[in-house]
Amino acid sequence: MVNYIEAAGAPLKNTGAIRLYGPEAFEGMRAACQLTARCLDALVDIVKPGVTTDEIDRFILAFGLDHGALPATLNYRGYTKSSCTSINHVVCHGIPNDKPLREGDVVNIDVTFILNGWHGDASRMYPVGSIKRAAERLLEVTYECLMLGIAAVKPGARTGAIGEAIQTFAEAERCSVVRDFCGHGVGQLFHDTPNILHYGRANEGPEIREGMIFTIEPMINLGRPHVKVLADGWTAVTRDRSLSAQYEHTVGVTADGCEIFTLSPAGLDRPGLGSNT
Repeated sequence: MVNYIEAAGAPLKNTGAIRLYGPEAFEGMRAACQLTARCLDALVDIVKPGVTTDEIDRFILAFGLDHGALPATLNYRGYTKSSCTSINHVVCHGIPNDKPLREGDVVNIDVTFILNGWHGDASRMYPVGSIKRAAERLLEVTYECLMLGIAAVKPGARTGAIGEAIQTFAEAERCSVVRDFCGHGVGQLFHDTPNILHYGRANEGPEIREGMIFTIEPMINLGRPHVKVLADGWTAVTRDRSLSAQYEHTVGVTADGCEIFTLSPAGLDRPGLGSNT
């Protein structure tokens, strides 16, 4: 049994109920998410061969502080960085370090800023210099998976419709969908109900209702879907070392569909745009 609650009167913790937000919350989320999108836009000129993910992470922290925001990942459950930087076969939660990026790498950069109590959560893939066609294709497929998932969001549908749209397209392109991680409710909490699976059937999952806010963030592999988490407790990698990609948006459900809060104001959130070659 799924419970829905008006977010304005709900306790600030994950109770297992799905929050329904009003216009003021949507305004708060727009501001937080657009700050995140602008930061991801700014990274286009920074991600290139020879740059370390630690340098990228320091830029993200400074960008947030300069705009009155804090990175949600910093000190979250012991995590010590302001972003996640996942390179090549790293599926998600890669930890920034002092190793330089190399020509031909692809890196996912995942940023969540907290602005006035609201969490703006998004991630994008960045090519490092010139990349192979197989990597280009994976980025294109993964982005299309995200947008097909978003297109399935409308009141009255079930969250399984999002997963079905993503899985159907990814597998038709001979790629696989990671099962171990999912999208999630977001707002004044970083991770909230419901979980948004990136696979499944359209008649499964909770009903989507106006006022819900959540992330869609499919992780798509060129090889098999299986992953493992390394000894650091965070970094997830493909078991077969195949290339992995992820794109993420935060959306708010409207009367007839959804609003994408984390769209790039400069149109740089699609593959092949603004890459540093």
